[in-house]
Parts: sequence; C-alpha cells; structure tokens
Amino acid sequence: MTPPSISLIPSSSTTTVSPKPLKPPPVVQPQLPSLETKLFSRRNAVVWLSLIAPLTYPASALSFGISGPKEWLKDQKKKTAKYLLAPIDASRNILGSAYLLLTRTESDFGEKELEEVQSLLRSAARDCVPQERNSFVQFQSNTGVEVCTFRLVVKNASSLLADKDPVKLAAETKLIDLIRSFASLSDMANEIDVQVASNRQKVANALMDTVTCLDKLEQGVKECLEV
Repeated sequence: MTPPSISLIPSSSTTTVSPKPLKPPPVVQPQLPSLETKLFSRRNAVVWLSLIAPLTYPASALSFGISGPKEWLKDQKKKTAKYLLAPIDASRNILGSAYLLLTRTESDFGEKELEEVQSLLRSAARDCVPQERNSFVQFQSNTGVEVCTFRLVVKNASSLLADKDPVKLAAETKLIDLIRSFASLSDMANEIDVQVASNRQKVANALMDTVTCLDKLEQGVKECLEV
C-alpha cells in the first residue's frame, strides 16, 4: 500500500517584515560665537589678530610687478577690518564706564570705586603700558613676544605698506601718542586723592584725552586699510 502523501500548507499568519532603513543622525550645525564686546578681551583680541596674521606680508615680498596678489590681500584685509578695529572700540567702551564712575558725586565715590576705575584703565590699555602688565605678560614681552594689542593692530593694518609710507608712519605716531596717554592716565589714577572732587575731574579730563587718542588711532588704522 502506498503511504498517503503529506503536503505542507504555508501558514497565512506567518509574514516576513522587511527591516526599516536606518535614518542617519541629524546634522548639527556648529553655532558661531556672537561678536560681543566681551569677546574682545585682551587675550581674545590677540587671538583674533593672530587669525588675521596670515593676511600680513611685508610689502617688499609682494613687489613682483604684478598687482594681483597685493590687491587681493588688500581686499581681504578690508573684509576683516571690523575685527581688527574691535579692540579699539572695546577699549573706548571701557573708558566710558570708568568716566561714569569718576564723575559720580563725592559721596558715591570711595576706595572701592577708585579700585574699579584703576582696574578698568588697566583693561582698556590692552597691555600697552609696561608698568600695568602682569608677570606673565611681562615675561612674554621680555622674550620678544609682542603683547601690546594696539601695536598688533597697527602692525596688521599696515603690513602691506612700505616702511616709509606716510600713512603707515602717521599710524605709528598715533600709536605712540596713545600709549603715552594711557601711561599718563594710569599714573594720575594711581595718585588720585579720592576725597578731592577736583582731582577726580582732572583724571576724567585726562581720560577723555585718551579717548581722543583712541579715535585718532582708529582713523589711522582705517587709512592703512583704505576703509
């Protein structure tokens, strides 16, 4: 006898589910820091200037008889002008805060306010007054590292100009005037008698003279950049 055949009937309840394709993780765009005044502290200002440094070359190195490379660099430096000028603007704002403190009524001005004014002046000077530098910054200066932010600004702005270019020489003269003004202002603030309102007013007047020197340096830098 022939055994009965057995046929397998596929179960309708069994289904094959294709795996879902994996989705790639979302792309997160990096957020750039906002360019606020606090970004241009003395240390951050030097960082910004070091980032701009690759755009600085001696004018003699570009004397190929071809204007292309030099003109391109000039255009790039113009585009970075707002970053180059930012430390100057930040120092001007700091001096404005110090002026408001100095012109308070006599009853509102004491030793605490004087210390705050002196601290603001040191910050605004951007390590350009030797006696106001801390030990680390002084060490850098002694080892040949430039620490004066305003000097770095002028150096970057005028790097495409010849050494004897009158625009460059004018900017360097304004830099010297500014550093002298900051040094004089610092000395005066350290010797102030907080009880005498007329003395504080003298410091406030000297502070405004320093602001004027800052404005002149800013104009000199703009002339170097042709903006």
